[in-house]
Amino acid sequence: MRTERKPTRLDRVFARLDREPERPAHIGVPRMSRHRVVLFGASLAFYLAIVWAVLITSWLVRLDWQVMFFRPYQQWSEIHAFVDYYVVLGQRGPTAVMVAAWLGWRSWRQHTLRPLLALGVSLLLLNVTVGAAKYGMGRLGPHYATEIGSNEMWLGGDIFPSGHTANAVVTWGILAYLASTPRARRWLSALSAVTSLGVGLSTVYIGTHWLSDVVLGWVAGLLILLALPWFEPLIARTEARIFDLRARWRVRRAGAAEPGALARPVMLKPLTDRADAAPEPLATGRPSTRSPAYLAPGPHTTRGERSPVTPAGSRRPPHPERHPRGTTSATRP
Repeated sequence: MRTERKPTRLDRVFARLDREPERPAHIGVPRMSRHRVVLFGASLAFYLAIVWAVLITSWLVRLDWQVMFFRPYQQWSEIHAFVDYYVVLGQRGPTAVMVAAWLGWRSWRQHTLRPLLALGVSLLLLNVTVGAAKYGMGRLGPHYATEIGSNEMWLGGDIFPSGHTANAVVTWGILAYLASTPRARRWLSALSAVTSLGVGLSTVYIGTHWLSDVVLGWVAGLLILLALPWFEPLIARTEARIFDLRARWRVRRAGAAEPGALARPVMLKPLTDRADAAPEPLATGRPSTRSPAYLAPGPHTTRGERSPVTPAGSRRPPHPERHPRGTTSATRP
């Protein structure tokens, strides 16, 4: 008796991936609710408070110097190699490529451009806001500090807030923002928070950022994720415009033919109604250089009675004494 093999979990995963994709109409787009507005306002106030605390050289700056003099990379030197690799999770180039590849596959499967457009908008906001704050305040890092106890502001640096930390919050947090189920959103939110926390502490361990840089980077990335629902109408209009341009391009590529003209059947007339036309005579104005065609004799004859015929005449010499087969020849003298 032949039994069917029970599908494994991996078989079910591949079967789910091979299903015909459908546009996700049931996925709710995050909106700027009152709760989100309150979180955005509180995060913005915290952002400004950190900037003010650094500007006035408060206890936060003294904490920065104490952590720097502690030199974590010397205290725990055995994890230095791991931290050097882990901090890559906050670099914009590698993380953007990885997340864009995943969201691009998801966009192709679900026939929507919203994941890629949301990633593009978040990275654009990150470059504009964090980049402007970095170069606007010009704070120097721990390795380039000039005076002990100072805030190192307006000296041409570009580390405040931490770009690695803000990029980790936005790049990995966009996965939680675009999650299709509440459970997936919770798990991805926790994962992105742990990842960005580890990236920020890694920069403090290496000594490339102050502790206040990392805290401000966390808040800067969180502000971008909280503000994304305000840009959802722009994302929807952009997606609709791109699909409209694609439809116009397909129509233009198909040509200016009327719809359905190529699929119209062609009616062919039968050849039975045609009368056999007489062959046209050859033109006599120009003499033909071809030799006349010689055809075999009309009545059927045996092979022995046939004589090869060529355009130059028969090659067989005449034999008047030869008689055809089946007849009696005259008696020779």
